[in-house]
Amino acid sequence: MVLLSDTRTNAGIDNIACYKKMFTFEEPGERVIVILTAGSLSVTQNVIARLQEDIDNPEVPPERNIMGTPSMLTVAELIGDKLANVSSEISNRLSRMNQSAGASMIVAGQRRGGVPRLFNIYPEGNFIEATPDTPFIQIGEHKYGKPLLDRVVTPKTSLDDGRKAVLLSMDSTLRSNLSVGMPLDLVMVRSDECKICHQSRIEADDPDFRAMSDGWSKALRDGFRAI
Repeated sequence: MVLLSDTRTNAGIDNIACYKKMFTFEEPGERVIVILTAGSLSVTQNVIARLQEDIDNPEVPPERNIMGTPSMLTVAELIGDKLANVSSEISNRLSRMNQSAGASMIVAGQRRGGVPRLFNIYPEGNFIEATPDTPFIQIGEHKYGKPLLDRVVTPKTSLDDGRKAVLLSMDSTLRSNLSVGMPLDLVMVRSDECKICHQSRIEADDPDFRAMSDGWSKALRDGFRAI
């Protein structure tokens, strides 16, 4: 699995900040969980904080925290419940001021003895899972980068090609949407290792990302002229 997120949040054109949107939990060899967030920062930060509290609290039964549950499906259910509860609590407060708060999450991971699984969790707590027909999931500002993924990503795509695909997809979004911005967080997980095999932060001046972006722009221009 390859997972990528940006770090830009905004509450208007004059209030832009950088916040992490990717969170990792792992017990190498036993289980790895990666959560990506989009939407209201107050909701997503609260959910992540509560998940971590449950992990750290010895009084919480193992089956009620994401590092102790027996399956990734249960992980998705626990995170969905947390997201729904927090969204409801915050929305109730904001409704008095005619405001709303929504958030969504991608949950990816694997536990020892299971298979890699990828879920899209909605603000209401319900979720869908990636399938061979739809082997990738996006949340947030994704429409500009989706066409590339639709064309190239299949269940047989290699990890390296998957990395290239998500980076070029994000580059397309960066070019067309000011609400998405650097730096980027990248995580890669190989099947059956139950641990993160690569994790990096890509800054705005990263020479490899810039070279990939320039190469993709040239390839598109060349392809356009050739048709």
